Formats: sequence, structure tokens, C-alpha cells
Amino acid sequence: MSISATAVRFDEHTMWVDLTDGRTVGVPIAWFPRLLRATPAQRQRFELSRTGLHWEEIDEDISIAGLLAGRGDVTKQPEHAV
Repeated sequence: MSISATAVRFDEHTMWVDLTDGRTVGVPIAWFPRLLRATPAQRQRFELSRTGLHWEEIDEDISIAGLLAGRGDVTKQPEHAV
């Protein structure tokens, strides 16, 4: 069974994603710097796909598999101690 998003909404600190299996997942907006910097109007202009969420205007893509695995923005290189 493939799980996909049916709705997305935001509050002050959290992105809430409703899933086809009946769950709702909440993740901190801070996990996704582009969403954090986006205006409320920009956050509302998203597209749902079979595998994730897409915001064309801010160039953000979030997979449902990544959300369920607890992963935030993976485009940033991890910092290493010197």
C-alpha cells in the first residue's frame, strides 16, 4: 500500500500533513529552511503528488517517506567537527 498526502496545513511552528491511511503527521517547520523563510501565502501554494509535496515558488520538495522516517531538509551538507 502506498501512503500519500491528502492535505497540508500550517500553524505557527508546525507543518501538519494528513495521510491517506488516516494518520496526521506534524513536523517542525524549522526542519525545512525554505518553508521557514516562506510567507504564509507561499506555504499555501503547494502541489500534492503520489509520493510527496512540492512548492514550485520556493523550490521545495518533501517526500512522504522522508516525513515518516523523521527526516528534515536533506539538501544541506552535514557539519563535521574539525
